[in-house]
Amino acid sequence: MTIAEIHDLSLSRRPLVPPAPPRAPDSMGAFRRVLKMGDNAIESWGQRAYEEDVIRGRFFGRSSFILNTSDAIKHVLVDNYENYTRTPGGIRVLRPMLGEGLLIAEGKAWKHQRRTLAPAFTPRAVNTLIPHMIAVADETVVKLKQQCGHPIDLREVMQRMTLDIAGRTMFSFEMGRHGATLRDFVFEYGTRLASPHLLDLVLPLSWPTPRDFARARFRKRWTAFVAQLMAERRAAGKSGDAPPQDLFDLMDAARDPETGASFSDELLADEVATMILAGHETTAIALFWALYLLALDTESQEKLAREARGVEGTAEPERLPFTRAVIDEALRLYPPAFLIARAAMGPDRVSGFPVRKGDVILIAPWLLHRHEKLWQAPNAFLPERFMPGAPPPERFAYLPFGAGARVCIGAHFALVEATLALARLVGAYRIELADEVPVMPVGVVTTQPNRSPMFRIAPR
Repeated sequence: MTIAEIHDLSLSRRPLVPPAPPRAPDSMGAFRRVLKMGDNAIESWGQRAYEEDVIRGRFFGRSSFILNTSDAIKHVLVDNYENYTRTPGGIRVLRPMLGEGLLIAEGKAWKHQRRTLAPAFTPRAVNTLIPHMIAVADETVVKLKQQCGHPIDLREVMQRMTLDIAGRTMFSFEMGRHGATLRDFVFEYGTRLASPHLLDLVLPLSWPTPRDFARARFRKRWTAFVAQLMAERRAAGKSGDAPPQDLFDLMDAARDPETGASFSDELLADEVATMILAGHETTAIALFWALYLLALDTESQEKLAREARGVEGTAEPERLPFTRAVIDEALRLYPPAFLIARAAMGPDRVSGFPVRKGDVILIAPWLLHRHEKLWQAPNAFLPERFMPGAPPPERFAYLPFGAGARVCIGAHFALVEATLALARLVGAYRIELADEVPVMPVGVVTTQPNRSPMFRIAPR
């Protein structure tokens, strides 16, 4: 499908344009913009951010840059990525949950972790985990029969389903006993501690902020819980020389191919926490937004249902091209990681601008995915743009999993899980919204809905 054909399609069928938050006035001052970042970062960007290539600003005496061009993004995330590290605010927000795991680590520590974990996330390794994914999705479909005709919170259903998939693929056991506790941890952190306070953004990491003390208390309880999960999995063991059953087997046995080093128990716990949270929360959000879009666009929903029922019971995501296209388009409109923030470790030059040590670089998938120079009908829901034969997006215009050396290691896992689960759910049930109140995205750590709308489902 050519760009012209996508354009003709967008005109012929009046594509869905889902609700989005208002854009900030371009005249908004820097201080107000920083305050808005802590509330809903998506509402801090004005129209210029969706039109221009580079936007330069000031942030407490430092320069900040929003990058919307491929060359600039490639330079920061690929060519000179070692010069750019996470910002102090990002580290403060993520470290209590993820410790020193792969998402937080830098330099040699990150390279060791990446090399060691990579074999566990190859397509071949992920294929061995597909039966776990399918089993949970099918169980979810069966449980939903009791909810037909009644209002149902599909966001919570997706959270429970992806949590159980995370538990089974990681530990080979159901998360029934631990699911509520894990969800409580995620909810507590997301509502109380994840939003960066002004002091989190301006103070150096060596100066703890008031919120850091609360985060430290949270981390003590959180790491004890993860240790309990690991202890239960080790107690279950695996028989003799049996092949690996799950991700924990693969990660526990993993060795750095260059040094032969394995993970300490403390670091393994941080990797487990990272994979459970990244695999559970972000996939649940992606599935929620896909279901919300399909409830608004019945034509696309019926097309996906026909595809799913045409290959009923498949465990091969490649046989579900339209389902995958819906997931890709949902990730475009609502990227879970809506912002990549980096701080310069040393001087550099980006898009002709001098960059000094400490300057902040912002690469926002939310902006890139809706940028008016990069997409035809950027705010419209058009899965067809990701179908086989359609022109691929410009490089670095589509970054749902980041890019470069630090691209998300679990991207393939997440896409396989989301594609198979969505096909089973929509193939089994017709989905509609129970009310007409718009659901707005909120950018705080991930792209969350501002409320959990109620849906209604009916058997097909």
